[in-house]
Amino acid sequence: MINIRTVAVIGVTGTMGANVAGIFASFGDAKVYCLGHDINKVKKTIPRIVKSVKADAIAKNLIPADFSMLSQCVAESDLVFESSAENIKVKTDIARQVGAVLQPHAVSCTGTSGLSITEIASCYPEGLRGHFFGVHMFNPPYSMSLCELTPTVYTDKTMQAELKEYLEKKLYRTVVEVKDSPAFLGNRIGFQFINEALQYAERFKDNGGIDYIDTILGSFTGRSMAPLTTSDFVGLDVHKAIVDNIYENTNDYAHDTFVLPDFVQKLIEQKKLGRKSGAGLYQRVKYENGLARQTVLDINTGLYRDVIPYVFPFADKMKKYIAEGDYQKAFERLVNNHSLEADICRHFLLNYIVYSLYATKEVGYKIESADDVMATGFNWCPPLAIYQALSTVADVPTLIRENLPDVCKKANIDELLAEVKQSKYDYRLYFKSGR
Repeated sequence: MINIRTVAVIGVTGTMGANVAGIFASFGDAKVYCLGHDINKVKKTIPRIVKSVKADAIAKNLIPADFSMLSQCVAESDLVFESSAENIKVKTDIARQVGAVLQPHAVSCTGTSGLSITEIASCYPEGLRGHFFGVHMFNPPYSMSLCELTPTVYTDKTMQAELKEYLEKKLYRTVVEVKDSPAFLGNRIGFQFINEALQYAERFKDNGGIDYIDTILGSFTGRSMAPLTTSDFVGLDVHKAIVDNIYENTNDYAHDTFVLPDFVQKLIEQKKLGRKSGAGLYQRVKYENGLARQTVLDINTGLYRDVIPYVFPFADKMKKYIAEGDYQKAFERLVNNHSLEADICRHFLLNYIVYSLYATKEVGYKIESADDVMATGFNWCPPLAIYQALSTVADVPTLIRENLPDVCKKANIDELLAEVKQSKYDYRLYFKSGR
């Protein structure tokens, strides 16, 4: 395993840069040069880094620095991690600067969530290109262990194996090796689901829209956070960057589900980017007396209103049975109920299975990768585990053919379903009785 004693994190004032610096300093026990444009902002970020890993002792490992010190910091480092803006020009410019001073033994990584690793690697001197990788961690990395490791055509395979071992054994990452493809695997699967949910919110805006769809796809369907709430948490601008990249650079059967709805584009133009800006799909209103209430965007009016406590009989029954530990009855209720809301829920869960299988054949190296990325990157019940859950009450291939006829026409469904394997994850850990 490679010996990483000193790390340089470039772009440490951003959320992911700060959190990743904390992982290297705590789990990796490395000295970490924390680089940003403004050293005063970097110094103010240090307490946030410490807090992100709940380890006060790492403060001594965190060395603030600005970009005027980049060459010195990189030259002293065994590993360089770039976490700059999700912009190919910014990343290639940094790659050239790093490549000019990177030591021959050192590893260089980018934390991009979907830009071309090979294109960035080509900016390094020829002899160093083999030491450059995509190392995409998920937020927050302290609790989300997924790390997508992406090689390039230049990759030194010995270095790749050593880096994988370091990430797994030293940083305690769940490492999934993926191909250099837009958004890689976790975001390809996750944002297909989330963006289609946004499209359904627009389609069913007269039924309630955003909170209507989130209620249909709540925690009782196997995810820790409803999909549109997740988009607000990630940031609508980040969401747009991910789905636009996938739409522009791929062309699979789900291509149209990556089109960003107009109402989301308008929110972005209004700087309503989600939780980080105080308003997005949802808005939390605080009062002087300390009370607060959650509001949601009404797509029809463009105004915020109170979240509606929807009552869907199929969902209430599922929650009741899940609370009692009777998962078979819960899934029977989902499979056999034919209300509009149950139909929507089935559509999403079944297509989640199919698209996960499809994307993993394209982007991954083994079908189990679909489960790893969704369980450890999104905290969603992974697709093979959902397949198992539904198999307790129905023939899943038949369910898919009945509920997704258009998908079955576009995708080679027989070939995809032949890839299904037993999941190592227990679906009961993900289906919750709350909203």
